[in-house]
Amino acid sequence: MTDISQLSEAEIIRSARRSEKRFALLGLSVLSLTMLVLLTLIIDFMVDGLGRIDYDFLTSFPSRRPNDAGILSAWVGSALVMIVTAALAVPLGVAAGLYLEEYAPKNLITNLIEINVTNLAGVPSIIYGLLALGLFIQMFGLGQTIFVAGLTLALLILPIIIVATREAVRSIPQEVREAAFALGADKWQTVGGYILPAARPGILTGAIVGMSRAIGETAPIITIGALTFIAFLPPSPVGPEFPFINFDWLGSPFTVMPIQMFNWVSRPQAGFHVNAAATGLILLAMTLLMNAGAIWLRYKLRRAMR
Repeated sequence: MTDISQLSEAEIIRSARRSEKRFALLGLSVLSLTMLVLLTLIIDFMVDGLGRIDYDFLTSFPSRRPNDAGILSAWVGSALVMIVTAALAVPLGVAAGLYLEEYAPKNLITNLIEINVTNLAGVPSIIYGLLALGLFIQMFGLGQTIFVAGLTLALLILPIIIVATREAVRSIPQEVREAAFALGADKWQTVGGYILPAARPGILTGAIVGMSRAIGETAPIITIGALTFIAFLPPSPVGPEFPFINFDWLGSPFTVMPIQMFNWVSRPQAGFHVNAAATGLILLAMTLLMNAGAIWLRYKLRRAMR
């Protein structure tokens, strides 16, 4: 074994560069393999299901006949559940992350909370479904509704948003806080006027990552009793009379696109498998669109901060 004290400075630099190149090559290989798997999945979906996507497919209810089946109730249900999830998880997650990072005292209780929040981000989603089944449905009697589904998925992605918010706030230089205090701002003025606007791109990225996970979840939604076949729509969130907002849809039965895919894949007819591939392609497109929107908003926010 070579003694490092006997190596020259040039040899140490060359060894470090070789290690850096090997690590970069390993990372590039993993990235290429991941992208290859994703590209294969997209191509498979496109080959099987792209020709099935049309206006009738998007505006028709599920049917026992593959050629007549559509995903109207599924994509509407997914959209409404995501609205509830975002409305609950994003404000709570951001507020909790700000409190833990800026206000909470550093003691044993805070350390335990931080450890548990980090661990909850890796808990299997089925656990959240069982929690919702026992707590929200059986104990509180909230029913198998859109609101319960959104609440369940909000609990699922809440740790992700909390961790992302803390990392975004932690990345803001301490000099920003000191400059705000020097100008006479109090703690809340510093956080609300300087820290939070500067951390918005990172917070937004974490929120979209969490929503992207939630929109594809099936296990917790099935656990709380979502329907696999539904041929009607919930009441519209927008009413014809003042105040023009209707909340009756929160208590409606529902289905979502992952469950609709699961239902069709389990059928023996090849036509239903084509429908499942088309649904998967639409679900993937919605996820990519959400991420693209997050990238665009993050770019705009960073431009506005300059």
